[in-house]
Amino acid sequence: MIPSLRTERLVLEPYVPEDEEGFTALFRDPRVSAWMGDGPAPEEDVRALFGRIFTKVYAQELFAVWAVRRDGVLVGHAEIKPAEDVGGHEIVYALAPAAWGSGLGTEVAEALVDHGFGTLGLAEVHATVAEHNTASLRLLGRIGFEHVRDIAEDDGSTTRVLTRRP
Repeated sequence: MIPSLRTERLVLEPYVPEDEEGFTALFRDPRVSAWMGDGPAPEEDVRALFGRIFTKVYAQELFAVWAVRRDGVLVGHAEIKPAEDVGGHEIVYALAPAAWGSGLGTEVAEALVDHGFGTLGLAEVHATVAEHNTASLRLLGRIGFEHVRDIAEDDGSTTRVLTRRP
């Protein structure tokens, strides 16, 4: 059972099937997908990913994945999950470009961290961020994440591993 999380302006709640179009639009937006996984993916792959949230992640209770809503409108995606690359739980979030620069990213990240420390009882929470994603690096630094190491990716890029402790 995935709890709903509330911030000052947002509600993080489990996805519903009706979110597929908004999810697909978010993950297909090149400004968002540039920072997610391996970058832009074909529409059918994004829709398959959305389907796996229900058939695998929720069905097997693997980890928490949320739709991020403001005033009832889907504006983003959030999750906290075990990740081998970091040796612990990693937060992942993405917001639609229309929501950038308004402090909503900070609200999402803090809600995920609070869930990790409070509900999950974690001793530390991690985030991985592309070295050129300066907005996310600054945001996470402001809320107490520290750069602990780098991961050299196969394509020659670098991913920063950041960690926060209570």
